[in-house]
Amino acid sequence: MHPTVPTPNLQLLPKLHRGREISAVTRDMKARAEIYYGDESCREKFMLLLSEIGLPNGLLTIGEIEECGYVKDTGFVWLRHKKKRDYYKFENVEICYDTEVTAYFERKKIKNLTGVKAKEFLIWITLSEIYVNDNNRAASITFKTPAGLSKSFPLSVFKFEAIVAQGRENSLIKEYAQGITKKKLRT
Repeated sequence: MHPTVPTPNLQLLPKLHRGREISAVTRDMKARAEIYYGDESCREKFMLLLSEIGLPNGLLTIGEIEECGYVKDTGFVWLRHKKKRDYYKFENVEICYDTEVTAYFERKKIKNLTGVKAKEFLIWITLSEIYVNDNNRAASITFKTPAGLSKSFPLSVFKFEAIVAQGRENSLIKEYAQGITKKKLRT
């Protein structure tokens, strides 16, 4: 008898096609979506979407976004940029964005989030959900993992204006913020 070779757990392996990961964005989704190209228009649309669903507009800190899409009837959103990026966001937490970030937007909630990880105490943790809890006196935002672990922060920490004022953004965000300020001064 030959020893049995264990089969790999295919759920743990990335979906690959000709050496590249397969996108979570299907042709059907793209056909029904509002699609934006270029960093400035993608960032403006994403910040507008965050505000519309009641989330702070400072959740997005990546730069050089190539594509952003939004399927209004399902709430599906995606962002694409050239390469995986790590950013320090706040306190001792580092945020990592894959080349594609996807999620479903609901009122005061982002669910089924993919492509975002947080590092605290040398451990990378995948984030799967973000939601606003404004039931208590001080509103908070909570980040949840697929395992059910969560951590909450004051909502004000993620306001775009607070991020810019405290100098926590990267150079691309600074340039973007300066562009917004110039536009406001012109109008």
